[in-house]
Amino acid sequence: MKRRDFIILAIGAALTPTEQHAQEPGRTYRVVCLVQAPRHAAHWVALFDKLRESGFVENANLLIIDGFDTPVDRVELSARTVADARPDVIMTAGVFTGTVQRDTKTIPILTVSDDLLAEQAVDSLNHPGGNTTGISILASELDGKRQEILLEAVPHARHLALLADPAVTRPPQLKRLEDAAAAHGVTVSTHLAARADDVGPAIDAALAKGAQALNVLASSLLNRYRLQIIEQTAAVQLPTIYQWPETAEEGGLIAYGPRFVAIYRQHASQAIKVLRGTNPADIPVEQPTKFDFVINLKTARALGLTIPPILLARADEVIE
Repeated sequence: MKRRDFIILAIGAALTPTEQHAQEPGRTYRVVCLVQAPRHAAHWVALFDKLRESGFVENANLLIIDGFDTPVDRVELSARTVADARPDVIMTAGVFTGTVQRDTKTIPILTVSDDLLAEQAVDSLNHPGGNTTGISILASELDGKRQEILLEAVPHARHLALLADPAVTRPPQLKRLEDAAAAHGVTVSTHLAARADDVGPAIDAALAKGAQALNVLASSLLNRYRLQIIEQTAAVQLPTIYQWPETAEEGGLIAYGPRFVAIYRQHASQAIKVLRGTNPADIPVEQPTKFDFVINLKTARALGLTIPPILLARADEVIE
């Protein structure tokens, strides 16, 4: 198999006494990571750091089965492969969640997804049931909040474009966003990107429709290709808002939401509970509690955009 189809990393020396605390001496814990993101992404680095702080040490008592960089069109095959590997936990995200659930009803599944209740991935937030729990990131509510911020940032805009992953954002959510924009006298066009190759053409289509601003909706796929979106929208002078605050720090114009790294440190705490023997059905689904609003003034100047002072005053971080 290719690297993304689960290169198993080497196992090293025995545990130190400190590392053995709360873990079973001599045991190797097996964790599958089946996600679209690369392994070196900052949020996964943060997760592994927290696991290590709690005594789960890669190349000692922790084996990572590598399903990073898995494309959407390979997830079904990959999910079957990881289920057959019988790990202690499968960590996944977004639209991969349902696929993994179909392949195992017994292996614990931890996921970060947009709305675990709406996706019917869990029975309830307090009592998930089954073998799945994780972080539900309030995506639909935050997509609407980001749209409000974008319309404040670009008050002259009369046409707003939505960049959406059809596997994540359903028609009722798109309709709610359209109706909310219409209340401000703004028309909306929706442009779908189901694969990496769709992202560039979707932005081109938004421009062809006359878009004056772009709302990049919640999606693992769209986050995976955020740097491409930043570059393309900068080249065509299209003000854009993003899901994760870190994206504005990378050059995006505006972002609002929980910090990705913080979410994954929170997620690591759930993984620690599972590895120590807690049933996922008994671990409540968590939601973010802190949201950051970041404006990149350097990007705004490059776009020839003046951000209203009242919006700047509300920002948690303004990048000069």
